[in-house]
Amino acid sequence: MGNWVVNEGLSILVILVWLGLNAFLFWWYYRVYDVPDKYYYSRQLLGSALAWARAPAACLNFNCLLILLPVCRNLLSFLRGSSACCSTRIRRQLDRNLTFHKMVAWMIALHTAIHTIAHLFNVERCVDARVETKETIQVALSRLGDEPGETYLNFVRKKIPNPEGGLYVAFTYLAGLSGVVITLALILIITSSTKTIRRSYFEVFWYTHHLFVIFFIGLVIHGAGRIVRGQTDESLKQHNPKICDKNFTQWGKISSCPIPQFAGNPPMTWKWVVVPMILYFFERLVRFWRSQQKVVITKVVNHPFKTFELQMMKKGFKMEVGQYIFVQCPTVSHLEWHPFTLTSAPEEDYFSIHIRIVGDWTEGLSSACGCDKQEFQEAWKLPKILVDGPFGTASEDVFSYETVMLVGAGIGVTPFASILKSVWYKYCSDATSLRLKKIYFYWLCRDTHAFEWFADLLQSLENQMQERDNAQFLSYNIYLTGWDESQATHFTVHHDEEKDVITGLKQKTLYGRPNWETEFKTIASQHPSSRVGVFLCGPEALAETLNKQCINNSDADPRGVHFIFNKENF
Repeated sequence: MGNWVVNEGLSILVILVWLGLNAFLFWWYYRVYDVPDKYYYSRQLLGSALAWARAPAACLNFNCLLILLPVCRNLLSFLRGSSACCSTRIRRQLDRNLTFHKMVAWMIALHTAIHTIAHLFNVERCVDARVETKETIQVALSRLGDEPGETYLNFVRKKIPNPEGGLYVAFTYLAGLSGVVITLALILIITSSTKTIRRSYFEVFWYTHHLFVIFFIGLVIHGAGRIVRGQTDESLKQHNPKICDKNFTQWGKISSCPIPQFAGNPPMTWKWVVVPMILYFFERLVRFWRSQQKVVITKVVNHPFKTFELQMMKKGFKMEVGQYIFVQCPTVSHLEWHPFTLTSAPEEDYFSIHIRIVGDWTEGLSSACGCDKQEFQEAWKLPKILVDGPFGTASEDVFSYETVMLVGAGIGVTPFASILKSVWYKYCSDATSLRLKKIYFYWLCRDTHAFEWFADLLQSLENQMQERDNAQFLSYNIYLTGWDESQATHFTVHHDEEKDVITGLKQKTLYGRPNWETEFKTIASQHPSSRVGVFLCGPEALAETLNKQCINNSDADPRGVHFIFNKENF
C-alpha cells in the first residue's frame, strides 16, 4: 500500500481533484438554472432539460480549458527542466500528460452528449410551444416578442412544426449550426484517435486531430446567439413569476403582473478558453520557429530489422538523455510530424534517431535517404529535414536514482541507447561524479536481427566496465521472445562458449519471457532500503505488468526498498 501511494498517489489525487471540480461545476450550475426565479419562466417553457443542458456546458468549458495544456510540449519541457518548479514526483505526473489529455477528451465527449440530448428536448419543446394553439403558459411565453415593446423568451420565432422546425433551428440558427459542426468535429477527432487508427492510418489521425481548430472556433461563437434567456433583474422587481404565472392571461392588464422582460445570457466560453488558446498559439509559434532552423544530415546508417539511423547536426541543439524530437520531411509530407526518441548522448557532437520502417511515411523517408540503394549516397541528394524539440521524458530522471531497471521492447530500446551511451562517456571522464551505481537492463525482442545494431554499444560498455574493474555496474539480459524451445535448442549447445553466438556478447541470450516476479524479488534483496527507478519503453500490457510488480515488491516501511515506475509516452 505504501508504494502504491508513492507510485500512484499523486496521480490519483490529481484525478480526484479534477473529477471533484467537474462534479462541483455540474451541481452548481444545475442549481443556478433550476432554483432562482430568474429562470422560473425558462423552466416553465423547457422543463428540467434547461438545467440538464447548462450544467454540462459549464463542465465543457472547464475541460476545454484543460484539453490543450497537456499537449503544450514546450511548456511541459520547461516545467520538467525547472527543478525549482517541479520535484521528481511532479515531473512524473508531467510524463502522464497524454493520459490526462485522453481522460479530459472523454469527459468532453460525455458532457457533449448530455448537453446535446438535453438541447434536443429543449428545441422540441420550443418548436411545439410556438405552433401550439391551446392557451397554456408555454404558448403565452412563446408569444412574447411578437408585439412591439416585448422581449422574447422562446428563441424560435417561426411557426414550423416538428420535425421540420427542429431541423430549421439546427441549420439556420448560429447555436444550432455551430453545435452540429463542433459535435461532428469531436466525433471525428475521437473516433480517429483509437490505437488501431493511430498505428495503421496515422495520416487519418493527424489530419482529423487538427479539426480541433474548427472545434474551438465553433465553441467560442456557440453562445453568441444568446438563446438561453432569463427574466431581467428589473422585471423581477415588478413581476413575481411565482405569483404571476397563475395569471398569465392577465399579464400587462393588471399592475402587479406587467409583461415580463427577458434577456439572453452573454457568451462565457471565450473567458474559459482564451488563456489556453493563447498559450497554444505561442506553443505553435515556438515550434514553427525551431522547425525552420537548418538541420544537416551528416550520416545515414542502414541497420538490420528494417531499421535505419539518421545522424544530424543543428546549431544550438542541446539535449538530455532519453529526450525525443518531432521530425518532418517535406519530400514525404509537408504536414506530418512524427516523434522519435534520440539515441545519441548529450556528450556527442551530433544527435541521432533510429527509425523502424513500419508505414508509408517511414518507408518514404527511407527511400528519400537512399536506404534502398546499394551505392554511396551523396550528401546533397539527402532530403531536407525539419526538427522540433527536444522534449523531456521520464528517462531524464534516470540519473536521479542509485539503482535503475531499464526495460525496452523491440525498437523501444532507443531511449536507453542514449542513456547507456551517456553512462559510457561519464565513465570515461569521471565515474566518481555518477550518482547512478547499478543498472539492470532488459531487452525483449522477437527476432535475432533486432539485436545487431545495439550489440556494438553493449559490447563497448561491457569492455569499458571490465577495464575499470567494475563489471557489476551493468547487468543486462537479452530475451528472444519470438523463439520456442525447439528453435532455441540449436543454440543451447553453444551455451558454454565465451561469447553468445547471436549477439557476440559475454552475456548469453535468454529465450522466452522474463519471470518479472523473480527479477524484482532478486533486485529487492540486493538493494534494501533504496529507491529503484524502473523505466519502460514498450507496450501497455508490459507497462501494466511492471507497474503491478513495482507495487507488489515494494516495502510498506518507508525505510525499505521502493520501486518507482516510469513509462515513456509520446
